[in-house]
Amino acid sequence: QVTLVESGGGLVQAGGSLRLSCAASGRTFSSYTMGWFRQAPGKEREFVAAIMSSGEKTSYRDSVNGRFTISRDNAKNTVYLQMNSLKLEDTAVYYCAAKARPTNLRLLTTYDYWGQGTQVTVSS
Repeated sequence: QVTLVESGGGLVQAGGSLRLSCAASGRTFSSYTMGWFRQAPGKEREFVAAIMSSGEKTSYRDSVNGRFTISRDNAKNTVYLQMNSLKLEDTAVYYCAAKARPTNLRLLTTYDYWGQGTQVTVSS
């Protein structure tokens, strides 16, 4: 069992930055692939970024590639999402997720554990 708790969301002006954190419980964090997803009002939850267990591979949706960076610190059981050059369309609830299998990184239905989400609001 893995419990995930996100933090770091908030209100930021367009062009600004935020860093989200996701703290995980359990001693097997280092074996999990971790992902970030987001859900805007009235829209489906969508993939944002993912990182494999040792950080050897990352994946991003096209619209955030070059602006967002996913990273992890296995010693702290934490995964991060650094978000720069934020745009209005980045406004959403951001969710952290974990999965045991390092395949289909972008497919949300393959993730086993989810956090409760943290709100990110980008204003003009």
